[in-house]
Amino acid sequence: MHNTSLKIVATKGIFWSAIDKFAVQFGQFFVSIVLARILVPEDFGLIGMLTIFIGLSQIFIESGLGTGLIQRQNRKPIDFSTLFVFNLAVSCIFYLFLFFAAPFIASFFKQPQLIDLTRMLSLNLFINAFGIVQRTKLTIAIDFKGIAKSNVIGMIIGGLCGVIFAVKGYGVWSLVIQILSGSLASSVSLWFFSNWKPSIVFSIKSFNSLFGFGSKLLIAGLYAQLLNNVYNISIGRFYSSASLGFYTRAKSFAELSAGTVVSVLQQATFPILVTLQHDKEKLISVFSRMIRMSAFFIIPFITLIALLAKPIVLLLFTEKWAALIPLLQWMVFARIFYPMSVVNMNLLNAVGRSDLYLKVDLSKFPLTVLAMIITIPLGVKSMIIGHVITSAISFIINAYLPGRLYGYGPIDQLKDMLPVFGAAIVMAIPVFITTYFFENLILQLFIGGAVGVLTYLLICWLLKLEELKEVLDLILKFKKTSELVK
Repeated sequence: MHNTSLKIVATKGIFWSAIDKFAVQFGQFFVSIVLARILVPEDFGLIGMLTIFIGLSQIFIESGLGTGLIQRQNRKPIDFSTLFVFNLAVSCIFYLFLFFAAPFIASFFKQPQLIDLTRMLSLNLFINAFGIVQRTKLTIAIDFKGIAKSNVIGMIIGGLCGVIFAVKGYGVWSLVIQILSGSLASSVSLWFFSNWKPSIVFSIKSFNSLFGFGSKLLIAGLYAQLLNNVYNISIGRFYSSASLGFYTRAKSFAELSAGTVVSVLQQATFPILVTLQHDKEKLISVFSRMIRMSAFFIIPFITLIALLAKPIVLLLFTEKWAALIPLLQWMVFARIFYPMSVVNMNLLNAVGRSDLYLKVDLSKFPLTVLAMIITIPLGVKSMIIGHVITSAISFIINAYLPGRLYGYGPIDQLKDMLPVFGAAIVMAIPVFITTYFFENLILQLFIGGAVGVLTYLLICWLLKLEELKEVLDLILKFKKTSELVK
């Protein structure tokens, strides 16, 4: 792929991926605000207890085969059919497993309601399995326009159904209905936007070839899912469902800030990195640029959320969610290195080193276990503070191998991020002063936010950061880009 065409494809991919992620994430965020004002923290806590079981099952269903197919250069029709059959078969197996395991899950968390909730919510596994190959085909073609449309349709339909049933008094079941209806709408849309139709053919040879790459991602995915939800299990087991509800809301809010940018970069740039895997110089250039741009957006945004947590929570979620404030302030800082960590790990997958991806992921397990042992008896807030510390250390670990392979490791990455950290710290001072002098929550939020953004941009301009120049150039070229992607 020539440089010019690659740039056009990358621009189109990032453009539509950004529309997809920001529209979906902020749409879901708006829906979650409406639902949080209607429902109670206990409802969100009950769904949070099931996240680990649904998440682990989904990892098994996908098994890294879709990513392996994207990474592969010579794909055949039999590969897609094999993936489709495998996804459906495994989704049925895991649905049956969770159906019969539901009483044990309910007993573990001491919540009888979880029996019916588990059996109904597990249907989402089967629904999602129908759209995996279609999504993979669109990703390979870097056709994120179709993916964006299907995700937005799913978000809108799921959100409307959830809110309607919440208003009608269905409580926690409105959250289940939101998830199932959204997934169904998204899967149906993927079939419409993708030109691929399945054939029920399964090839052992194709499966073994894909699983050779995907098996490492399967293990890494299982580990990451377990690691990501171990706090849900611990809080749900040792504390109340309300405590877990506060925790899951804090986590969702934090992931909105960091996760959205990560999703855009990961989805749009992974196929690009794959095409550059044999061109070391260009690969490093794209990789380092992703690190710097991630830090440029995420670090000040997370700092602002922490400073304005009180007006954000009380205005959006009302007083019944006041216990969320300190949890949110710490949780966002647990995500401050998350985008850069994901970019580092994504590079290993793009160059076909899923084995190294797995080794790096597993090396962080003792660190997490130690943090959990120390903080679980101390309370939910202490657990999140421990997560902040382990996340910072995990970034160093994640950046180590890319540093060894390409000469751009944790020290170089932190040096590139240092000006952004400095600008964010300077920005925090006038924001703190603003929130101190204004008692009105609306004034705190809007004036504090405006002061923070303007101060940050001014400091970046004085420091002559290249990332600011790139953003301004992108805004100036937005009209041209819009015409390009039509």
